[in-house]
Amino acid sequence: MAVSAENKRRLVTAALVGPAAVWLFTFLVLPFTAVVIFAFGERAPEGGYQPAFTLAQFANLGARSAAFANTLTLAPIGALACLLIAYPVAYYLAIKADQKYRMLLISLIVIPFWTSMLVRTYAWMYLLGARGIPHLFELAGIDDVRLLNTPGAVLLGIVYGYLPLMILPIYVSLEKLDRRLLDASADLGASPVSTFFGVTLPLSLPGVMTGVALVTILLLGEYLIPQLLGGGKVFFIGNALVDLFLQSRNWPFGSAIAVTLVVVVVAVLLVAMRIAWRVSGSRQVDLI
Repeated sequence: MAVSAENKRRLVTAALVGPAAVWLFTFLVLPFTAVVIFAFGERAPEGGYQPAFTLAQFANLGARSAAFANTLTLAPIGALACLLIAYPVAYYLAIKADQKYRMLLISLIVIPFWTSMLVRTYAWMYLLGARGIPHLFELAGIDDVRLLNTPGAVLLGIVYGYLPLMILPIYVSLEKLDRRLLDASADLGASPVSTFFGVTLPLSLPGVMTGVALVTILLLGEYLIPQLLGGGKVFFIGNALVDLFLQSRNWPFGSAIAVTLVVVVVAVLLVAMRIAWRVSGSRQVDLI
């Protein structure tokens, strides 16, 4: 029995999409479903999960208010700091840099990703520690300079670690910019500043929103940088989850925090998509 062309296309689509769908369902949907179930349970006397149906875990979210406050404060600030540094860099790479050196400059931005985040963060621990930058201040006669284990150290680590993820989407957006629009703006008498705010910035906003959403979402779940550069004094939600699941063994409370974090991430993504759609005038904007 002959198979129609339409059925062949469906079979090919199923063969291509099927493995990815199974993988996502097995390693994303099922684990998250388990986390949601745990969130409505109770902590067993010996730790872990005990079946129940209660909202007590969500009502107790205030017990980790410091972790939420640090995350919801430093994550947006870190994303904004990355944006303020990344945009001029991306603009130079896409608009001003010589074509023959452009790929070399982009490679220099990407190269740090070839090194483990753990190693790079440890390097900052040394630089910000007593034998690093504070020691230089002591030699200059300035004592008691404390950089490590502070919100500033965490923010510095965030900017250093996530800056490339902000530069690349903005660069891609600017690189696709039609240069004739810039020339037309100049021919019509607009100043460089007016051209930037009237042409360049609006057309690059989808890339900006992509970078902001990507960095912010990753920062909401950050664990390593606050743990090492914050020294246990600057807790993020990721640090609270590690404590609840591995040390306190309060799986229901940890699951409630994890579900709340996912809701916050989805909200951030929806807001970013909404802004990008309004700016672009179309719903064909990809943020992930």
